Amino acid sequence: MKNEIMKVLVTGTAGFIGFHVVQKLVKQEMLVVGIDNINDYYDINLKYARLSECGIIKDKIIDNICVQSEKYSNYKFQKTDLTDKTSLRKLFENERFDAVINLAGQAGVRHSIEDPESYIQSNIVGFINILEDCRLHEIKHLIYASSSSVYGMDETLPFTEDDQVNFPLSLYAATKKSDELMAHSYSHLYHLPTSGLRFFTVYGPWGRPDMSPMLFANAILTGEPIKVFNNGDLLRDFTYIDDIVNGTISVMSHIPGKEEIHPYYQLLNIGNSNPISLMPFIQIMEQIIGKKALIEMYPMQPGDVKSTYADVSKLKLLTGYKPHIELKTGLESFFKWYLAYTSTTE
Repeated sequence: MKNEIMKVLVTGTAGFIGFHVVQKLVKQEMLVVGIDNINDYYDINLKYARLSECGIIKDKIIDNICVQSEKYSNYKFQKTDLTDKTSLRKLFENERFDAVINLAGQAGVRHSIEDPESYIQSNIVGFINILEDCRLHEIKHLIYASSSSVYGMDETLPFTEDDQVNFPLSLYAATKKSDELMAHSYSHLYHLPTSGLRFFTVYGPWGRPDMSPMLFANAILTGEPIKVFNNGDLLRDFTYIDDIVNGTISVMSHIPGKEEIHPYYQLLNIGNSNPISLMPFIQIMEQIIGKKALIEMYPMQPGDVKSTYADVSKLKLLTGYKPHIELKTGLESFFKWYLAYTSTTE
């Protein structure tokens, strides 16, 4: 597969990680088709801005019709929901993909408590549709987004892929664990090669507004208080987007086969493997922004986990993966983008 021009379906391409994955793939001269339902979980203007960066113009987007990028000749986008089985099946039939990178899904631990139905539809129903189309069209490799949330309150650090993950603390985590189980059944029954990627606290330019870097930056700049949960006793393995993207794409050519412990199936952590507590994280942001934060302490939030810390030795052995971006450098890059982006939206 390395020496061929591959055609890849990337789902969730108006989202944070999907947007960056598309940019990397098209620059590697792969043929890429992106899909997204552009839901309103957070500001859709940010999603349309990401699409625009990839040459997809908002006014030209039509439901379930492929739109050619005006920036990349090897990229097309289609507004489609994974739960729309008919449109998804038609797309697979028309395009004949070699590989699928499924990054679509309803994100957010706390939101899953408020709107559980959306997680079942997107992360369960949508994913089974992907699995079925991959099976029917003999996709050579399905790579899909799981999450470090599956580890729950595991107190053995760092987290390894062999840890038990049977006790999710949120419905979001439960849906990601369910995806891993469904993928395993398809790998077992149909010899569909699947790779589940457990992402650890991704941050960087074009990031989600419901995650701490953007929430904290906005609060510090506007003089609003930052909500710090569990009195700051939280450990997070913040991983810069470029490291996540490089790790994701490196997995593409490492297709699990029948020789695996679980044939045609693998799970891989992708993280920075260098976690930091929340208060030092805030201090770094204060240094970059040049302003002190107002802090309000709150108890632990339902569904949250205390720590995330990735053991990435399995991915390193498989692909040579090594995270390169230190937290301060990554946050400086994020904040530079944040200032530029907010200046155009005010």
